[in-house]
Amino acid sequence: MDKVLNQLVYFGFLQAIFLICIFLFSGKMRRMVNPYLGILVVALFVGLSGRVIYLSGFVGQSYRIVSISEIATLCFGASVFLFTRSSLYRQPFARKDLVHYLPAVCYFIILTIYYLLPSSEVINARIKSGEFGRAVLLFAGIGLSFNIYYYVRSFFEFKRFQQYMKQEVSYSIPTRFFSYFLIAIGLCFLPWLAVWILNLTGFDKLERIVRPYIWIALAFIIFFIAWYSIIAPEVFKIAPMEVVKKYAQSKLSRKDLDHLKSQLEQLMENKKPFLNKKLLKNELAEMLGISNPELARLLNERIGMNFFEYINYHRIMEFVELAKTERAKEFTFFGLAQEAGFNSKSTFNKSFKKLMGASPSDYFKTNI
Repeated sequence: MDKVLNQLVYFGFLQAIFLICIFLFSGKMRRMVNPYLGILVVALFVGLSGRVIYLSGFVGQSYRIVSISEIATLCFGASVFLFTRSSLYRQPFARKDLVHYLPAVCYFIILTIYYLLPSSEVINARIKSGEFGRAVLLFAGIGLSFNIYYYVRSFFEFKRFQQYMKQEVSYSIPTRFFSYFLIAIGLCFLPWLAVWILNLTGFDKLERIVRPYIWIALAFIIFFIAWYSIIAPEVFKIAPMEVVKKYAQSKLSRKDLDHLKSQLEQLMENKKPFLNKKLLKNELAEMLGISNPELARLLNERIGMNFFEYINYHRIMEFVELAKTERAKEFTFFGLAQEAGFNSKSTFNKSFKKLMGASPSDYFKTNI
């Protein structure tokens, strides 16, 4: 079993080298790929390199040189967060973001002073007294906490993005990659957390069994990134949204809002802008001759829906009307939904059930 695990580590290490070479020497990939993804791949490479060097036997049983690779552990979580945030919101690389890597620099300085520079006699004395074990446990816990903190931030950033997009667009944004990516990162932390808890509670034998799976988890992240780099490289530049103009705060009176509500209802009935599968909130605001925040206020205060819900409500009403016509016999349910403006089957089914209280098939069995 150990041989299989070690081979997976070697393969992940080679995959990391392959990706780094592509990012460095392919001008097209270098322009397309998020810089923070490159930092993440380098961090994974450095982390795996310690294990590979140890397995190769180049340094014998000494962990001195191998321990340098542990600096990657404090770059990992920060890189995941920065990659997630910058990809979703299309934020370019910024030097100020490098502050997130300061803990990794501090960790490396402490590691050098405490472990790399002292003589073997000093290190052995610390090990015998138990001081070294406590220090390792402390710093491993700090590193784990640091990474979990950034992972949680990444998760909430992703959820915030999804809520934000519902305020601005009327269609489903393909975010499946980031869902899988964050799940994969979360699974990566499990063996790391297990090893730390087992160390803390004194289950040394079990800890040695679980520890290799930390490296397997790192290799798995490399496989995941390499796989998506091949089959769907466009996912690394997600967030196909337009920049929304900033306007002054809305100064509309209640009477103005009531009047705009009537205008909006007439617009939706006469011009049916919801049939545009890629309709944006700022586009609808321009049709009404108002600003983006004013439309948001109108929807929230007079209609009680966000933009995503409001547009999909009208699409469902259009779908119901289309389903009653003779033309409906030529289409499947999703075909009709596309005619009504939907671009995603899952969004259509979820929106329909939320509004009508039943799936499309169950609804029409009862009503038509």
